[in-house]
Amino acid sequence: MKRSKKERQQLLKTTIEENPFITDEELADRFSVSVQTIRLDRLELSIPELRERIKHVASKQLDEEVRSLPIEEVIGEVIDIELDQSAISIFDVKTEHVFQRNQIARGHHLFAQANSLAVAVINNELALTADASIRYHRPVKLHERVIAKAKVLSTSEVRTTVEVNSYVGQEQVFSGTFKMYRSTKDK
Repeated sequence: MKRSKKERQQLLKTTIEENPFITDEELADRFSVSVQTIRLDRLELSIPELRERIKHVASKQLDEEVRSLPIEEVIGEVIDIELDQSAISIFDVKTEHVFQRNQIARGHHLFAQANSLAVAVINNELALTADASIRYHRPVKLHERVIAKAKVLSTSEVRTTVEVNSYVGQEQVFSGTFKMYRSTKDK
């Protein structure tokens, strides 16, 4: 069904308000128009591009200050966090993160994203990795976007267990269970 420009733009605005993480490509598919049309509509409506929308949402949600490490030390961009519950970060694989001969991301970058997110989610001044059980499900390639989701499974006086699953699109690429030491002086 062909919509008028005004109707399409109103639906576009509503759609982005409901899901600020939707891409221009997904919007183009949804409204059966070109990506360029979506970009022009966003410009007319003063709606920023995806990366800026993510940063805006993250800054609103990061009002709860991460205590265990400075937020800029988390590998990847934290877009959502509820201390002692869950967190999400995005990591874009760039040239400096891959082996040059095959364009596959070095594993320590995926581990660092997951491990730093496991530290960040803990509501404590001190959180250190005591033990980690990890698994790489498939290689991640140059220009792929890795979304890591951390979930606190259990907490005791000195330990917190955090599960982190990382995805490229809907495909799982990494999983880990992190047993974290937390300071008893803080809580």
